[in-house]
Order: sequence, then C-alpha cells, then structure tokens
Amino acid sequence: MKNDDFFEELKNLNFDTAEPTSGHEDRFHTKLKQYQPKTNKVKVLWFSLGGVAAALLIGLLVMGTSFNSFSFYKEGDLASVSPEMKKTQNFYSNLIEQELKSIEDKRTPATSQIINDALVQMQTLEKEYDKLKKDLLKSGKDKRVIFAMINNFQQRIDLLKQVLEQTQRINELKIYKNETNTL
Repeated sequence: MKNDDFFEELKNLNFDTAEPTSGHEDRFHTKLKQYQPKTNKVKVLWFSLGGVAAALLIGLLVMGTSFNSFSFYKEGDLASVSPEMKKTQNFYSNLIEQELKSIEDKRTPATSQIINDALVQMQTLEKEYDKLKKDLLKSGKDKRVIFAMINNFQQRIDLLKQVLEQTQRINELKIYKNETNTL
C-alpha cells in the first residue's frame, strides 16, 4: 500500500471532532484529584532531602574517582608501580639515609665544605626525582621513566659514597700530619 492510499483511507474514517461540553475540564480535574493519593508533607520532605543527599553522594563519588586519576590523590613514586618497585624504593631510601648519617658523623671543619656541596647536589637530584614522579604519572608508568628514577637513586648513592671516601681521606691526612714520630 502506498502512502497516498493510506492517507486517503484515513480521510474517509469518521473521527469525533466535536467540542466537549462546557465545564468538562473542571470535572476532569475534580475526578483526577479524587484518585490522587493524599501525600504526607513529611514524606515529601524526606523524599526531597533524600534526593538531594543522593545527588551529593553521586557528585562526591564522581569527584573522588576523577581526583583519584590525577596527581591530587596519587603519588607518582616507584612504590605506586608494583610491590617490587616499592621494595626497591625502600631499599634505596634507607641506604641514602644511612649514607647521609655516616657523612654527618664524619663532618669536621675541614670536610664541611665538601659535605655542604654534596648536599646541594643531593637537592638537585631530589628535584629531578620530583620531576620524574610527575612524568611517571603522565606517562602511565613508562619503563623508561622507572629506569630513570632508579638511576637517580643510584646517582645519589654514588655521590654520597664519593663524599664519604673524600671525607675519610681528608680525616686520615689530618691525623697523619698531626702524628709525632718518636724513636
């Protein structure tokens, strides 16, 4: 059947197009009000408050998951990559702390300048590590960034070992100069 034939058949049908009697709308509204259940104002208040609370909860959950994916919540260090990397980070961090304590124990007026210079270099390496942490978050835990972070730890340890060796040499030379040989 074509569209034109369909519309022709619709025209031939007899639709009731007469106006309703006067007052029909008012009678309709009165009947509608009779069938509506009477609501308790307290229930309406609780439902509206529940809706607001649900909307706030959903909003907080959405914000929480979006902040979770950004650096506001996560820390981009090696520990966030895997349990093995967490062990690696803890190992290097503990070793660096031990080396720093050893160096501070060796501090004398003669070695003070070398130790201060090393601490400045350590701060530079720590700033580079902070940049690498941001890069790790941006890159999605790229292996190159992870290797660069481990390399940064190794550079710090190498620096501290060199400083420790230099302070030991300086202190040994000082002791040798102050010895008196008596026979």
